[in-house]
Amino acid sequence: MYENRIIIFTKYLLNVMFYTGILVVVSLPYTLKMAGKYYSADFKEHYISMLIIFLISGVCGLIIVFQLKKMMGTVIDKNCFVDNNTKSLKIMGKAAFVIVVFFLAKLFILPTPATFIIILTFFIAGLFSYVLSFVFSEAIRYKEENDLTI
Repeated sequence: MYENRIIIFTKYLLNVMFYTGILVVVSLPYTLKMAGKYYSADFKEHYISMLIIFLISGVCGLIIVFQLKKMMGTVIDKNCFVDNNTKSLKIMGKAAFVIVVFFLAKLFILPTPATFIIILTFFIAGLFSYVLSFVFSEAIRYKEENDLTI
């Protein structure tokens, strides 16, 4: 019973994150201009490069959340160990590494302490996703062997 509540809560949370993430990415050109006007002139000075970095990173973040939404469907169906989840984990790892690359570039444009934290966080998340994809591959192999056993 408690597990079902967590699963349902997570499903709805991922939906909220995905749709609000779309709004954030779509509104980014406007909000970045506002940040340059009211927050820091550095954003105004590096508007185009910051826009590219944040747009690509935002799209990668949406890809990660979308893949998590897909995986949550298999959790709800109680069928987690499928090849699609392995593929989703690899996609999430690649998206995380793209974010790392773009924020490494941001270090040369506008370094901030938050940039270092984002790089470290998404590097670890990317590694974790890849390792977990290998674990899922092995679990799928064991499950298939077990299914063939009488």
